[in-house]
Amino acid sequence: MTRKNDSYPLQPPRERGTVRAIALAVLMHVLLGLFLYHGIHWQNSTPAGEEAELWTEVPDVSTPKPLPPPAPVAPAPAPPPPQAEEADIALQQQKRKQQEAAREAQLAEQQRMKQQEAEAKRQQLAAQQAAQLAAQQKAEKLKKQQEQQQATAEKQKQLQQQDALKKQQQEEEQQKQAKLEAQKKADAEKAAKAKAQADAQAKKLDAERRARIAQMQGAMGGGEGSSGNGLAKSGTGSGSGGNATSPGYADKVRRRVRPNIVWSGETAGLETEIAVRCSPSGTLLGANITRSSGNQSWDDAALRAVQRSDPMPVDTDGKTPASFKITLRPAG
Repeated sequence: MTRKNDSYPLQPPRERGTVRAIALAVLMHVLLGLFLYHGIHWQNSTPAGEEAELWTEVPDVSTPKPLPPPAPVAPAPAPPPPQAEEADIALQQQKRKQQEAAREAQLAEQQRMKQQEAEAKRQQLAAQQAAQLAAQQKAEKLKKQQEQQQATAEKQKQLQQQDALKKQQQEEEQQKQAKLEAQKKADAEKAAKAKAQADAQAKKLDAERRARIAQMQGAMGGGEGSSGNGLAKSGTGSGSGGNATSPGYADKVRRRVRPNIVWSGETAGLETEIAVRCSPSGTLLGANITRSSGNQSWDDAALRAVQRSDPMPVDTDGKTPASFKITLRPAG
């Protein structure tokens, strides 16, 4: 139970019929006062006593009768002695005193009953107030217990939610880690597979290149080797095509090499420079890394892309430069 306003003092509950009880009490007191007043007034008025003696019969006037002879006149009775009158007065005074004492005792009894009734009402009111106060204290204690229980339940619920969220985050982190590891494993497998394919293709291209070189050497005679070496050493320019290439040749080489790049790893900060040697017809004679990016996987992927681009495009003069350098970066 909640108190609506703590500023008001504790009041007893209203009893039904209070106005009717007060009206009846006032009426009873008025009637009691009238009764006492008339009783006292009646007792204070001493009735005057009279005595009469009938010496003759009342004559019958209906029918005339003859008058009887006159009776002898009796002597008047003697007045009562004064002692008897004083005794009556004393008796009346004693009765009056007894009546007054009875009235006083009755009034005292009524006063005592009123006091007992007032004391009983006061005790009853105090008991009601005490019971009401105890009920309020019990209700407040119960409310506090409920609030504490609710706070504890809320705190426990928050802890459970935090634990669940933490567990979910751990599971998500584990799933992410597992997914990342699986992706890494898949990338490694893919890279290994691509490397194996590139190695196989490089071996195949190298075998074909050697076969073509052998054919060219057989067709040109014994001086071809020195000519080939001289061709390989003729590219001294920096960048794609060196000084012997046209301005647009570098873009031709990039457009030829870029579709052959196979890379699914990170792209930030990777740059590899590859030196390329070709025959005038564009046949790839050799490719090696002159500046590494620091990432061996990307360097291998860039080198494989160059090897897959055989033959290289020709320049504006219809020939491919003997040697040039190309810088490759992963598409990001």
